Amino acid sequence: YFHYSRDLESEKRSAAQLIVTMAANFGELILLLGDHHTPSRTHTIPEPFQRMLVPNKMQHVICTGNIGGDAAEYERLKELVGNGSCVHCVAGEYDFGGASGGGGCSSPSADGGNAALNNLARSFPETKVIQLGSFRIGIIGGHQVVPWGEMSALAMVRRRLNVD
Repeated sequence: YFHYSRDLESEKRSAAQLIVTMAANFGELILLLGDHHTPSRTHTIPEPFQRMLVPNKMQHVICTGNIGGDAAEYERLKELVGNGSCVHCVAGEYDFGGASGGGGCSSPSADGGNAALNNLARSFPETKVIQLGSFRIGIIGGHQVVPWGEMSALAMVRRRLNVD
């Protein structure tokens, strides 16, 4: 039994070393999210996801819009990657300055609302193209693809943005 236990510990160390080596060779991790509407539609992110959202685990965050009604959410995304230039957001239909001009669940309250988010969301472009490794990635809010869910319409957007 003692001999088996020592071999098991050795196997655990070897497996841990393999995981570290695989992670080092894996490349960059990207968190892709959209329509997260936090905290305007939900007050918290489910616990299984919370455990994965730790600082410096991901190297990039890509958000397809509708970040939510609180500028702190954008700051939280920046904290995840440790660098604001690695957070890539586009305007959603409910973000201020989005395609529909704002409103929806993120509209400011009667007491002035969240001016920081209002200014931040206005700075989000309608589309954004980024280069990550050998991939040219186009970011767009789904509300801009008409008809919604149509693959040929999405292919036209891909060609227009000249992305992979």
